[in-house]
Amino acid sequence: MSLLKRTGVVGGLAALFTLALAVPASAHVTVNPDEAVQGGYAKVTFRVPNEMDDQNTTKVEVSLPTDTPFASVSLKPVAGWTAVAEKAKLAKPIEAHGAQISEAVSKITWTAAGDAAVKPGQFQEFDVSLGPMPEADQVVFKALQTYSDGTIVRWIDEPTTDGTEPEKPAPVLKLTKAAAEGTDTAAASSAAPAVTASAESGDDGGPSWTGIAGIVLGLAGLVLGLLAYRRAAAAAPTTPAK
Repeated sequence: MSLLKRTGVVGGLAALFTLALAVPASAHVTVNPDEAVQGGYAKVTFRVPNEMDDQNTTKVEVSLPTDTPFASVSLKPVAGWTAVAEKAKLAKPIEAHGAQISEAVSKITWTAAGDAAVKPGQFQEFDVSLGPMPEADQVVFKALQTYSDGTIVRWIDEPTTDGTEPEKPAPVLKLTKAAAEGTDTAAASSAAPAVTASAESGDDGGPSWTGIAGIVLGLAGLVLGLLAYRRAAAAAPTTPAK
């Protein structure tokens, strides 16, 4: 095979490889935003795209963990959809607002009525208010997506340890620790006096404008003095030598 042909083959393979990398991963059920603060409350949105070309999404089920349960779960109505929140007994009761809670919402099911189903090329969003957030690194919401022909897509694969995306990833809400109370205020208070002193003294570590102006004026006076001396010297009559 000639060098030219080999170059063409290599180039073609490289182009195919590049196109393969450029193909986006299939859309899946996600939770937005994907981050919240431990101990706080958050409004999250489950976004459900329709991946089929000839079927509608008619039902969405999202499971909430019972090992790290939410004491409060509120659903926002979605036009054309009915929402049902199912509760389950907790193996270990939790305390919220001074009360013991022995059961919590374990699954939310949204079902489309009439023409409200998610059609091909469209998506639907379902809002839920949750809290308090557990003291954990993340919350995994396993979801089932049902189509009008009875097909069920299971978005239940948990995150991998090697960073690769699973085939059918479940929506994941990452949780961060709350900032220590008073940390920001203390930092701002300690920085304020330094800023105030700098503004009042005009000393920012560099030369002041007053000093620079004095140097410029001094140089200007020196130049004018030299010019005047040269003019006077040129105008003075010369004495002939004897």
